[in-house]
Amino acid sequence: VQPNSYSTFYDDQRQNWSIMFESEKAAMDFSKQVCIAKCNSSPMFDSVIYQDLLLGEGQGAEGGDSLEVAYTGWLFQNNGIGQVFDSNVNKDKLLRLKLGSGKVIKGWEEGMMGMKKGGRRCLIIPPALAYGTQGVAGRVPPDSTLVFEVEVRRVKLVKEVSGSDGQSVSSRDSLAPSPVPNADGFSAD
Repeated sequence: VQPNSYSTFYDDQRQNWSIMFESEKAAMDFSKQVCIAKCNSSPMFDSVIYQDLLLGEGQGAEGGDSLEVAYTGWLFQNNGIGQVFDSNVNKDKLLRLKLGSGKVIKGWEEGMMGMKKGGRRCLIIPPALAYGTQGVAGRVPPDSTLVFEVEVRRVKLVKEVSGSDGQSVSSRDSLAPSPVPNADGFSAD
């Protein structure tokens, strides 16, 4: 799925096709259905299946980076999106997490790598990378597959320092051996 509400794909004969959607929401809904179709057609479902809904801007998040995230979580039921079990979308507080810290389910750690500020992604997480055989009492039954829509609102790169003008500069973007500010080293934070 591309910016400006259109999608491209190849068919079985390797022909390229494009679909134009009437709105960004329609394009995102379509992308969610693509993610569900990937899951339903996967013979071995043992890792996170994800589909970007919006790509976002800036550098992709890596292990150690901190994110602030808005999300909704559904149970995967009857081969599709079922009942909501958790969400912070209409709440004041975003979820703060540090990738690789082990504070969230493994499926989030895996599925959010590479996400950018402003990016949205659909994640389908198998039970082994979610709450497993335990579940969550009263909310997530044991051995549940979960669907999340996550949106990264803020990204703080692990190797950030402040430049001389106070702007955040990522040393990962710089070719210099030390975190020296340069013109293309400014993050979108």
